[in-house]
Amino acid sequence: MTSRFLAAFVPIVLAGCANLQNADNFLGVVTPYRVEVVQGNVVTKEQAALIKPGMTRNQVRDILGSPLLTDLFHADRWDYVFTIRRQGTEPQLRRIVVLFEGDRLKSMDAGGDLPGEREFVASIDSARSPRSLPTLALNEDQVKALPVPPKAAAADAEPVGPARDYPPLEKQP
Repeated sequence: MTSRFLAAFVPIVLAGCANLQNADNFLGVVTPYRVEVVQGNVVTKEQAALIKPGMTRNQVRDILGSPLLTDLFHADRWDYVFTIRRQGTEPQLRRIVVLFEGDRLKSMDAGGDLPGEREFVASIDSARSPRSLPTLALNEDQVKALPVPPKAAAADAEPVGPARDYPPLEKQP
């Protein structure tokens, strides 16, 4: 009797476990942690605007970074692939193909519009409430409240410290 009960009960439990792996939450209470997976190079609209036909491979690499995929059989093609899966945001996938003729850039195909830097950061920001940003400039009252810097030593004063016994690194007039 017990073995028949287990034989019927175990497949039901295992089937339930398989459904829990695909669920976003369990009973609307517990949300499992999902690992953030980022692969490839982020290529923004600003970076793509710097790319011009005729550039060398090194110049393209300086702007876009190293390609994620290079093919031995297609040496004149670089593939930039970017994927990100972050909890609380939509997954993103972008593919950019850069084609060369010899060492010079022939074309770049982004397959659509690329996001700007600010737009990209906003798309991966999973914070629910707007954060307060620190002020980066002082107002006049704050500048007046700063301590007065000490007066610089006289230019003709004798330097303090060990004597230099090696040639100076900078050019002497």
